[in-house]
Amino acid sequence: MATRDAASAKKSAKKAAPAKKAAPAPAKKAAPAKKAAPAKKAAPAPAKKAAPAKKAAPAKKAAPAKKAAPAKKAAPGKRIPGVKASAEFDSEFLAEQRRALQAELVRLTGQAARLEDEANALIEEAEMGDVQFDEESGEGDTMVVERERDLALSAQARQTIAEIEAALQRITDGTYGYSSVSGRPIPRERLEALPWTTVLVEEKVGGLGRR
Repeated sequence: MATRDAASAKKSAKKAAPAKKAAPAPAKKAAPAKKAAPAKKAAPAPAKKAAPAKKAAPAKKAAPAKKAAPAKKAAPGKRIPGVKASAEFDSEFLAEQRRALQAELVRLTGQAARLEDEANALIEEAEMGDVQFDEESGEGDTMVVERERDLALSAQARQTIAEIEAALQRITDGTYGYSSVSGRPIPRERLEALPWTTVLVEEKVGGLGRR
């Protein structure tokens, strides 16, 4: 009985003990606000170096005036009456050569006629007895020499006239300007100097009429 009472008393004692107040949790100190990170200073953009002024391009030299293109020679296909072009000699060149040949033909024909007239006049004088052929005066001998000279020059002129006429025929035939020895073309410079020539310089041989 006494034991029960003791137990009851303990229980009562336990009940009577005030409940321990829960210790209030210490208030957490508010974390100090983080200082705002100082704004990074914008790195100053390095000033761009001013581009060096471009050197003024040197003034272009004025292009030299183009030389006027030489007049084109007449194409071989261009026809000129009485002229037949060939591989090396065009119609225009042959026409020029023909003009030169014709002019020389007129000159030599006149020269030959004049020389022949002079020779004939000397002969007539001798026949009329105006000149005494004696050894003392020598006048007769001088006349003979002059007459022979005139006849020789006239013959030479006639020979050249024949060569000129042959050259004019070759211009018509289309064979002008080629060597009669080798068939090779004669340089234009030689033809211009001697329009009736028929040979190259290295083929030239002596003798009247061979030029």
